[in-house]
Amino acid sequence: MKIPVFVTVRTASARLPAKCLLPFGESNMLVHIVKRSKHYDLEPIVCTTVDSTDDIIEEIAYRESVKCFRGSVNHKLKRWLDCCDKFRIDKFHTVDADDPFFDGELIKKSFSLLKDDYNMVYPTKSSSCGGASVGFSLTRDIIAKSCEMTGGEEDTEMIWYYLEKTPGLKGTELEDISKPVKVRLTLDYEEDYWLLCSIQRIVGNLAPRKAVEDLFRRNPDLYKINWFRNEEWKQRQLVKSIKE
Repeated sequence: MKIPVFVTVRTASARLPAKCLLPFGESNMLVHIVKRSKHYDLEPIVCTTVDSTDDIIEEIAYRESVKCFRGSVNHKLKRWLDCCDKFRIDKFHTVDADDPFFDGELIKKSFSLLKDDYNMVYPTKSSSCGGASVGFSLTRDIIAKSCEMTGGEEDTEMIWYYLEKTPGLKGTELEDISKPVKVRLTLDYEEDYWLLCSIQRIVGNLAPRKAVEDLFRRNPDLYKINWFRNEEWKQRQLVKSIKE
């Protein structure tokens, strides 16, 4: 059985609207994520919202012959739970559609740990591709308990805030023995896009994590293209968590 990967995506984005539709590789960012998932023999399930602006996302999923679920606009945890129930999934892995160089092998390693009585596996902070480029492995049951705690139609974009307070949570950090490389590989700002497109043109669409790491080791100044945005991103996350 292939690992179900929930590709979490919507067109709304305060910093970079419709970033999932930006040209990337042979098509756009979302199609790239789907194809990369298939390359690693994962089962991508596009997980988007019921908002009409996301109709295009469902159309792309249909064209790429992958499952698509449409749920809550802001309640990400509820969207995942409802997706589990629709497709009868008891555990899954998450991939954001703004992380084009996610590590498929680390996803498999992460997912395998759910067999050891854990209900969540979270990415290592030292991951050279950034924690978001690995994602979370989660069980349907722990997501259901988290949803019970949120109550109503809350904005659960900051999923960690809710998960860490969920009764019965048994999580473990994904061990990553590789040496971290100073790099930001997620798509939030225009500078991120410039860097990601440059990487793609050099190493290709399906390059393994090592190829990306090696590129930065050979060109240590590459990170400067967008690294200054990292502190800004961290501050925004901090503000969001305080508001919660």
